[in-house]
Amino acid sequence: MNPDPQPTVLLVDAETHGRAVVLLVSGEIDVMTASQLEESALRALEDTPAVLVVDLSGVTFLASAGLAVLVGIRKAAAHTPTDVRFVAAAPATLRPLQLMGLDQDLALYPTRDEALTDAPPS
Repeated sequence: MNPDPQPTVLLVDAETHGRAVVLLVSGEIDVMTASQLEESALRALEDTPAVLVVDLSGVTFLASAGLAVLVGIRKAAAHTPTDVRFVAAAPATLRPLQLMGLDQDLALYPTRDEALTDAPPS
């Protein structure tokens, strides 16, 4: 008898750093959890921060549904003054982004500090 699989867990915490909002994302982003990230990002964008940093450092799995949400976050911010940045350096996040060519379309940073200290666009 196989035990029931563990449910996918995703945690998204928001922090404010001056005029920037950082979403600290940890766990797995898949078809079951992608909407949770999307809702958190859209809620953060409602306040039109100067910068929205989506920190994927704690993400252990990034499925195609998660990739679609990341693109959707960037598109949602395109009509706002908010600069969206993504922290992705670990293979679990950076590799899928590179395979899909999204490293060319999304503003990727290796660390949260670098994403926060980069000058916002004028």
